[in-house]
Amino acid sequence: MSPSKALPLTTRREALLAKLDPHTVYDLAIVGGGATGLGVALDAAARGLKVVLVEAHDFAKGTSSRSTKLVHGGVRYLAQGNIALVREALHERSTLLKNAPHIAQPLPFVVPAYTWWARAFYGLGLKIYDALAGASGLGKTQFLSRAATLAGLPTVQPDHLRGGVRYWDGQFNDAKLALALARSAALQGALLINYLKTTRLLYADGKVSGLHCEDSLTGQTYAIQARCVVNATGVWVDALREQDGSPEPLVAPSQGVHMVVDAHFLPGHTALMIPKTSDGRVLFAVPWLGKVILGTTDTPRHDLAAEPLAFDEEIDFILREAARYLRIAPQRSDVKSIWVGLRPLVKPPQNDGENTKRLSREHTVLVSGSGLVTVTGGKWTTYRAMAEDVLHKCAESGLLPAHARKTGHTDQLPLVGAEPTAQTPKPLCAGEGWHSYGAEQTWVQALPGQDVWLCEGLSEAMVRFAARHEYAVQVEDVLARRSRLLFLDARLAAKCAPRVAQILQEETGLDPSLDSFLQLARHYQLPLD
Repeated sequence: MSPSKALPLTTRREALLAKLDPHTVYDLAIVGGGATGLGVALDAAARGLKVVLVEAHDFAKGTSSRSTKLVHGGVRYLAQGNIALVREALHERSTLLKNAPHIAQPLPFVVPAYTWWARAFYGLGLKIYDALAGASGLGKTQFLSRAATLAGLPTVQPDHLRGGVRYWDGQFNDAKLALALARSAALQGALLINYLKTTRLLYADGKVSGLHCEDSLTGQTYAIQARCVVNATGVWVDALREQDGSPEPLVAPSQGVHMVVDAHFLPGHTALMIPKTSDGRVLFAVPWLGKVILGTTDTPRHDLAAEPLAFDEEIDFILREAARYLRIAPQRSDVKSIWVGLRPLVKPPQNDGENTKRLSREHTVLVSGSGLVTVTGGKWTTYRAMAEDVLHKCAESGLLPAHARKTGHTDQLPLVGAEPTAQTPKPLCAGEGWHSYGAEQTWVQALPGQDVWLCEGLSEAMVRFAARHEYAVQVEDVLARRSRLLFLDARLAAKCAPRVAQILQEETGLDPSLDSFLQLARHYQLPLD
């Protein structure tokens, strides 16, 4: 039975923990429930391997839910001359849009031109982008007149505007994709458990043989045996590597800040892209789920905060640059939500870590002398290719059977909810709603409370479905990742949090951590002073 037609599997926590058998030896144990770890879990399970994945918090809690929401080949990487990375990402972009049409869809972008040469220069580069995409292209790049540019971007700054260039890329709901990967992996036989923290690696005869884990909610401990252990903890990979005797840091963290404002700042279904701001960065204004995302920054960090905060200069930069290109300049009081993600940029030898814009966005897979496999770097768009590389490396190192070297197990594997229909998916920029469940919409609407709306885009039935079939335990799980309300309007998320907590308590019998969420929601609100 295909994932789209199957009755949703239960993800109740007690049932998942009951499956952990200390005597079972898994083929693969994965630490980290972000894009990379979940991608590896799905690919490995699709190959018939016995897989367990543990995540210390919630799936996609960190960087994997805090992206710019773009499925892209990387226009800026093209400018850097990294043709191989762009070509791979464009291929993976096409695969993702095909396998998850309810979560990822094409989106037009317009680059406004304010000098006589800019339209020709950027247009030529984007024509090359089209050529690299080949049959995987989403639409042809077009040169736009001044009038056509203003039609696509009604609120763009008109002074000195000479025209523009329209090109196509993809957009997605990153946290929803993470959940779809987790649930698709479970349907393939993998065991995935969130809020299960890896406290240390287990060894036998000097080789990694498993994990010692602790339930973050109850304190109960578990031992997991595995032939191969993959460290896929993103920007935090160096913590496990240090336990394994590798003190040299592999990651140079960089933070990206995003702000959300109301749709009237950029109405319509077209995104704005500024390829070079006053300090050489890239600026996006992207319609998403009924709001507009402004960002991003690329700032080195030397700490690994679970909830990093934006620096004042980053806030000022985004607001200042947005004011240069939008007729209606967003103010601090207009910001509905602000969030920060940490990118795991691969650190080259003897790098001082200060210029993260020049560090590699490509992923790295390393195998230590003890057999610990570490993967980091990369980006959401190429998660599937990264998973294939990890499993190939595991097999090449003798940690997995030889058949794990083969590729193509997931390139035509629809994710949960991706049942083909005759209807065109509703654009992600149009707002949250039932459409994000795809083929599973009927399962959600069959639950109690489908007509009881807690706020726009979130019903009681959705919360119950999240608890029963989407691994949700805490209020944050629902309002930050099953629904994206925290990322869209932090104050509104705080307002409906008590009722969400009440429903979760009924469903799980566990503490839904309401107070912790209310404190978190304040961090997503921009101070006005």
